[in-house]
Amino acid sequence: MINTTSKIRSKKLNNRVDLTAMVSVSFLLMIFFMVAAEMRKANSMHLSLPYNDESVEGWVCNMPDENRSYTILIGENDNVVCYQGLIYFPIDIPKAFNLKENKLTTEIGIKNKEVLTYSASKGRPDRGMNVIIKPSEKSNYGNLVAVLDQMQINNIQSYDVINTFIPEEQLLLKKHKN
Repeated sequence: MINTTSKIRSKKLNNRVDLTAMVSVSFLLMIFFMVAAEMRKANSMHLSLPYNDESVEGWVCNMPDENRSYTILIGENDNVVCYQGLIYFPIDIPKAFNLKENKLTTEIGIKNKEVLTYSASKGRPDRGMNVIIKPSEKSNYGNLVAVLDQMQINNIQSYDVINTFIPEEQLLLKKHKN
């Protein structure tokens, strides 16, 4: 016979909640929002605008200063031809160098000091040399890297790599070819 007077006791459940999964999810959400906020930040790039002379109305942008311009033509067999100014009216006689001889470093250093002195006399001591690097079709990648290294060694702030040659520059490279 079954005793009906005794009460059946219910099993007590554990009243603690395991929050391990919740902590993991919250950390993942925090990391996600931190990365998303970092990616949303605006990236800016330094923009070099032409010098605005207050005495002249508008921007003075179509008047290049050929005294600050220096062009390096990279040819084949480690040959480099450099000239300062415009190709039609160079300031100095174009000079040819061999990249293996490391004479280009001293030439760029000397020219940069001259340009800084010139800019200081014009009231802009912070304006250095503008170097235009033009690798020819027959030059190799190592020569371009060597010339770019020279820009870093001589602390040249403004340089561009352009792959278009005018016929006079092609003739200049052929003339100084070994």
